[in-house]
Amino acid sequence: MIKQIARISYKHRFKVIVVWVVLLSAVVLLAHRAGNGFTTQFTLPGTDSQAALNLLNNRFPNEAGSTGDIVFKASGGVYSTLNSADMQALFTKVSSLNQVVDVQSPYNTIEELNLVSPNQQIGYAVVHFNTIITGISNNTFNSIQDLVTQAGHQGLQIELGGDAFSSFRPQLTSIWVGVTAAIVILLIAFGSVIAMGLPVINALVGIGIGISLVELLAHVVSLPDFSTELGAMLGVGVGVDYALLIVTRYRQGISKNLNPEVAITTAVNTAGRSVFFAGTAVVISLLGMLLMNVGFIQGLGLASAVVVAITMLASITLLPAIISLVGAKIDLLKIPRFTKKTVRTDHLWYSWSRMLQKRPWPPLLLGLIILAVLAVPFFSIRLGSSDSSSEPTSDTTRRAYDLISQGFGVGANGPLLMAASISGPRDIAQLQNLVDALEQTPGVAYVSPLQPNSQFEAAIFQVIPTTSPENQATTKLINNIRNNIIPEFTAGSDISVHVGGITATYADLANRLQSRLPIFIFVVLAVSFALLLLVFRSIVIPIKAVIMNILSIGAAYGVLVAIFQWGWLRDLVGIGQAGPIDSYVPMIMFAILFGLSMDYEVFLLSRIKEEYNKTGDNSSAVADGLAKTARVISAAALIMVTVFASFILVNSRILKEFGLGLAVAILLDATIVRLVMVPAIMELLGKTNWWFPRWLDWLPAFHIESEDS
Repeated sequence: MIKQIARISYKHRFKVIVVWVVLLSAVVLLAHRAGNGFTTQFTLPGTDSQAALNLLNNRFPNEAGSTGDIVFKASGGVYSTLNSADMQALFTKVSSLNQVVDVQSPYNTIEELNLVSPNQQIGYAVVHFNTIITGISNNTFNSIQDLVTQAGHQGLQIELGGDAFSSFRPQLTSIWVGVTAAIVILLIAFGSVIAMGLPVINALVGIGIGISLVELLAHVVSLPDFSTELGAMLGVGVGVDYALLIVTRYRQGISKNLNPEVAITTAVNTAGRSVFFAGTAVVISLLGMLLMNVGFIQGLGLASAVVVAITMLASITLLPAIISLVGAKIDLLKIPRFTKKTVRTDHLWYSWSRMLQKRPWPPLLLGLIILAVLAVPFFSIRLGSSDSSSEPTSDTTRRAYDLISQGFGVGANGPLLMAASISGPRDIAQLQNLVDALEQTPGVAYVSPLQPNSQFEAAIFQVIPTTSPENQATTKLINNIRNNIIPEFTAGSDISVHVGGITATYADLANRLQSRLPIFIFVVLAVSFALLLLVFRSIVIPIKAVIMNILSIGAAYGVLVAIFQWGWLRDLVGIGQAGPIDSYVPMIMFAILFGLSMDYEVFLLSRIKEEYNKTGDNSSAVADGLAKTARVISAAALIMVTVFASFILVNSRILKEFGLGLAVAILLDATIVRLVMVPAIMELLGKTNWWFPRWLDWLPAFHIESEDS
């Protein structure tokens, strides 16, 4: 089938290109007209925090919109004549903006005195919006920012914080940094502008369609607002890599004086098969996130799988069609300096493999030691949710966080929202007993007054912890309130009290993910094992691949913990204070990395298997397979590492975690694992690598490399 696709793409090149161009134009236009469907809010059915949110939406609809804080520090005091006049004028202007329902300020009524610090130097106002965060327009955000900038003066510092303003953080378009780096690497690898341009065009078309489909998908499933950045990261990485493999194989055919049609057919029928299998492995790993039973996690998995699938399909259909337009002139527009240095490296890598085979134990043990040392921090990983303290001090939300901490305590940055269902005024007294008990609970700094709704069907109040939202002690406080204090003071009544708010929601998310993570990992490992078993007809190869992939992923996790949780090199990465690893990052990373690491496993082992089938000599097959793939794997990995690492530049801790973690894992996998440990292990195992019990002969066989390669 792959061979037939290659022939169709060559003979009907113009039709294929037109189909892709029309598809790109159509989905981009549809995505633009559909608007923003992403969400920064998500549901966790069956959790206590979700029950609190549901009660709030049903009984306190005016409180259901998003909120942000305008935090200010006045050296002359919050209530000085000058500061009071300036801040009230600012709040009046903000309250008149579109999408702003109300501004609850320290100057409204006497009840708002808790919005002013005890020394009256710091205060804040709560801006209530009429929609969820993603529904707030950029114009509204920009207008508030402009008003705040105009109102500030010497002695009056004004910052923006809270959930709504934390989400409005213009992102550096780092994807173009990655694309630029990919162009440079491809120029060095190919020494030709034409050859370089083909993978780049393929990747850009693939991610253009993929990201547009993700934007449309956001209107159907729950997707966080960083989905497009994550999709672009994956799309460029795999798009350039997949195209690099096919273009390299095509150039080899042209160098052997094959006519373009035969060269294209051979390239797609060989390298294209590897691309198809590797892409399928990535898609399956990403779809494994559907097992997590968390809406936005499932959406992320589906969206990422769509981007990879589109990019992979473009690589085996659109790319051959574009190559056919170039034909044998693929090496036109050569770069002299690079061309002169493009000597054959096959002999170098062949010699490297032979050196490993002579003494396999030292490099194998050294590789294991390096990966083990890097993985050590992983065993102290703490999952949670990073707050604004993790942002650099150049960010207004970080400065707002610091002001709130200074004036009201760090816990005020993540209050717990207590939502109670009651049956009338008679329940208020019993609920007040709970409030009184919470005021005396260790770890609680402040409890706000009860606020019942007009029908006395529900009541809400806030609990301010003494610790920050990301502190583990805050999670312990939430569990104590839920498991001990609430049951004690609501026993024998119809009152039900739920602990909600963003801090409690993220605690529930971490618990949900931890409980389902073993199932997810088992399924991904099992499916990956089965695919490799069918392709390579070996029991040992899949076991080795699974173990090697886990080692490289574990090492990447360790680096994440050391930098983001322990704080090593945090200034270099551009984060503020150290904090927990965001609870869903390791799980999503596992899905992406296990799929991507399968790419290099397939690319290397398919060539080794091809040589082994020809000669039956394991040692020479490993040496020849490594010699033929090492240069391509190195270039492909360097591109992917550069693309992923470019996301360290964005102003988002989550994307920094993804970018650094993925870059480190791919770097380790393509160097220490693929070019050192795998050849050493395969030499030690010898023909055992290809052991396949007879009782499994009934399994179907799938071939990656065709016999005509």
